[in-house]
Amino acid sequence: MAKICCGSVVSEGEASTPYEPRSRAARRRRMEMRRFRFGGSEGTENEEKRQKFGLPTGSVSRDCDNTFDNTLGSGNQRSETKAIMSPPLFTATGQPVSPKFGVASICGRRRDMEDAVAIHPFFCRREHDSANELHYFGVYDGHGCSHVAMKCRDRLHEVVKEELENKEARTEWKNAMEQSFHRMDKEVISWNESMLAANCRCELQSPECDAVGSTAVVAIVTPEKIIVANCGDSRAVLCRNGKAVALSTDHKPDRPDELNRIQAAGGRVIYWDGPRVLGVLAMSRAIGDNYLKPYVSCDPEVTVTDRTVDDDCLILASDGLWDVVSNDTACGVARTCLRGKARVLASALASSSAEREARGENADKACSDAAMLLTKLALARRSSDNVSVVVVDLRRDT
Repeated sequence: MAKICCGSVVSEGEASTPYEPRSRAARRRRMEMRRFRFGGSEGTENEEKRQKFGLPTGSVSRDCDNTFDNTLGSGNQRSETKAIMSPPLFTATGQPVSPKFGVASICGRRRDMEDAVAIHPFFCRREHDSANELHYFGVYDGHGCSHVAMKCRDRLHEVVKEELENKEARTEWKNAMEQSFHRMDKEVISWNESMLAANCRCELQSPECDAVGSTAVVAIVTPEKIIVANCGDSRAVLCRNGKAVALSTDHKPDRPDELNRIQAAGGRVIYWDGPRVLGVLAMSRAIGDNYLKPYVSCDPEVTVTDRTVDDDCLILASDGLWDVVSNDTACGVARTCLRGKARVLASALASSSAEREARGENADKACSDAAMLLTKLALARRSSDNVSVVVVDLRRDT
């Protein structure tokens, strides 16, 4: 018979040995107890089911040359969280460099990671325009494979920049974003075999990858406005004065206007584990998916929102979050993280540039903490999809 003593299992004979608090053997036993690790053995079924979260690692460079890289494991590897934080809000001279933001992306319970995230502060500068500080944030949720989402991550911001620099589209956000999404869709469709990796699993499904696509929710933040273009069921939500304001509407096949559009084009919405276009795709708009056109459209819905002093933050995320977390809950979590850090920093507020820079770094961590916490909340609520979250701090007094 064995007994449990201070987290260690000892035999009956050892348990009956008198405890000697000052002996070397007792000290050795206490040290061993401190190193004792609770939990099942490696390779057990419970261990494989449990999600493994990593601590925030890495950061975005000040020039943001390298965007967030979603290279999470596939196959039977455990899911890991990767997070990044934005550079400080101020330079040493007090000049703004970019909005503060945080990103977290996790493979979750899916076999492969098909989400992608793009962050490009100051991606475009427009001369003779008061809103010349343009910052780009995008979340892409691939389906069928990951390469369309990755292509959007690497290319869509460049297409948007080209359209914004076009004189004809310069003053018209809606036209510029629509043209950008159409160009991106054509590039993806014409990419064909050149975009295939040697181990791309979609190559077995379709030689030309017609059955691969991606959602896209893009936000361009200027000093005065927030422009959101959405295609698919990823979502952008603004937290304003503690209230959630949806800046995009999910493109689901059973949405009345989307259902009418699909049927008018000669398509059908079939309910197979939820509404699906032709019984296949669970969204009615996406980039790619050439085999489902014209029923699946690449036209984005564009909203232009004026910024106010009551704005707290902007949240962009894939449907892995929104399937299990409401807009209000997500805004509450993000706002709590941001305001919690602000209270801690209030007592340390000072006027020196070094302390202002430190203050900005802490605020960046608050955004990253909010994004990480939202991904963990989605997993705790049994989200079965990849989860990617971007939190952008919009407060003007930080």
